[in-house]
Amino acid sequence: MNEDGQAAERAARPRRADARRNKEALLDAAAAVFVASGVEAPIRDIAAKANVGTATIYRHFPTRADLIIAVYRHQVEACAEAGPALLETAETPHAALARWIDLFVDFLVTKHGLAAVLQSDNAGFETLHAYFLDRLVPVCARLLDAAAASGEIRTDIAAYELMRGVGNLCIGAENDTRYDARRLVDLLISGLRHQNTR
Repeated sequence: MNEDGQAAERAARPRRADARRNKEALLDAAAAVFVASGVEAPIRDIAAKANVGTATIYRHFPTRADLIIAVYRHQVEACAEAGPALLETAETPHAALARWIDLFVDFLVTKHGLAAVLQSDNAGFETLHAYFLDRLVPVCARLLDAAAASGEIRTDIAAYELMRGVGNLCIGAENDTRYDARRLVDLLISGLRHQNTR
């Protein structure tokens, strides 16, 4: 590659990084609006939250389904990446697990709304669900293994089993103000601890 080509490539890198950050900010904004107002929220609300024009959203995501799928994948990736980071920074593996489950609950609140829309395309939904399991079950397993190896929690629960339990506790929580799913999830995670662990 000649010098002009190398210079052009170097100049393109920051633009690509900026475009990626802008797209991630847009997806974060869409997820926040979906949580607050549902997946049928107006695109203009998402644009306002992201500080972009509606044309920018349509340029990236021509249909609402495209946007919903992108939000779903973005949140799965954020949740997957958070697990190892929490293991490195939390004071104990159990604390890392508890914080990760809290993020997982945030994801599930959005996911239930997204899933309801996506299930009309059964094949597409199944693909996304498999992607969700492939990315997140190993992360949860790593957190559980670390907490078990440190002697903080019991060793007889599998990652899929725990995630399924948390998911079931979250179903319908958004429709009943008297039901606090997060409190019950906290009780579940606390219940994993050995009796002699403080």
